[in-house]
Amino acid sequence: MYERKILPNLNCGLDLIGEVLYGKWKIRLLWFINEGHLRPSELQRKIPDATRRVLNIQLKELEEHELVSKVIYPVVPPKVEYSLTDFGKTLIPVISVLGNWGDENGERLQSVIMKRYTSESSEKDEL
Repeated sequence: MYERKILPNLNCGLDLIGEVLYGKWKIRLLWFINEGHLRPSELQRKIPDATRRVLNIQLKELEEHELVSKVIYPVVPPKVEYSLTDFGKTLIPVISVLGNWGDENGERLQSVIMKRYTSESSEKDEL
């Protein structure tokens, strides 16, 4: 497993939030847990592009940062559920604002994102 060699810079709020939310699926995991999708299999269905392993790693990191809590029920087969902590719930309004901004600027964002992929493919064609 990857081990960090350089300590993170934690001198400002943006550094702190980046350290906690860095990861492709973390914001979506928090959002879906807030919406009631508590089981790992439900989260996997909501985010089909993510592997189970990556989701488990990111859920563990969210748990370590005290944004989610994990309950393991003593049944066979094992049952696991995640829920937002009170601390994690404070992020939901922030995530909602980010999502609304993305919705309001969706066309422009899609255009600039896709421009990168079309320029990469045209550069490959030139080679």
